[in-house]
Amino acid sequence: MPKHGKKFNAAKSKIERTKLYNSAEGVALAKESSFVAFDEAVDAAVRLNVNPRHADQNVRGSIVLPHGTGKSVRVAVFARGEHANAATEAGADIVGGEDLVKRVQEEGFLDFDVAIATPDMMPAIGRIGRILGPRGLMPNPKTKTVTFDVAPAVSQAKGGKVDFRVDKSGIIHCTIGRRSFEPNQLDENLNALVVELVRLKPASAKGNYIRSLSVSTTMGPAVRIDTSAIA
Repeated sequence: MPKHGKKFNAAKSKIERTKLYNSAEGVALAKESSFVAFDEAVDAAVRLNVNPRHADQNVRGSIVLPHGTGKSVRVAVFARGEHANAATEAGADIVGGEDLVKRVQEEGFLDFDVAIATPDMMPAIGRIGRILGPRGLMPNPKTKTVTFDVAPAVSQAKGGKVDFRVDKSGIIHCTIGRRSFEPNQLDENLNALVVELVRLKPASAKGNYIRSLSVSTTMGPAVRIDTSAIA
């Protein structure tokens, strides 16, 4: 088992392992426990009481965080005609139709973080699904990235929209901001995420829906959060 360094262990010593912190205390402690020079992401890990192998328990969605993620997002839009023009006006970084599909297919072009498509482009995008899918870039109606309303979709992606999906272990991983954020901003982002997850609770999910929640910076130790006051 790999050993942690002195800085990590010093940061970890600030955290009571068995304590459940309220969300405000938790995000502040995660910030305080950071020990690197760069502006780390602050991430939430939420373990849900669901079985992702069952289609009706495959929790998936998106949310526009109140204070964004602090990350500069490059948005690509697959669209034609007036929808392509609307995407450009809304601030999309890359806009194209079949030409963009061909560029991805033949050149392996993937210099974007979010892909949005109009429904009429999806048959063409199907040809590059094996390229986009494994990288989490495939447009999907469930995350509202397949739409004719491209301008709002671009604005949301640029403004801090995050997509999330439960993994095979039943855990949702989601970035809620950067270490440079104020604690109250991280707290509000975290609360918004938890409220949205509760809203998406599958009807077939029984018992305690949120099993555990922790927050951490990219390199820092995890801080366990008490979700009772949130959800």
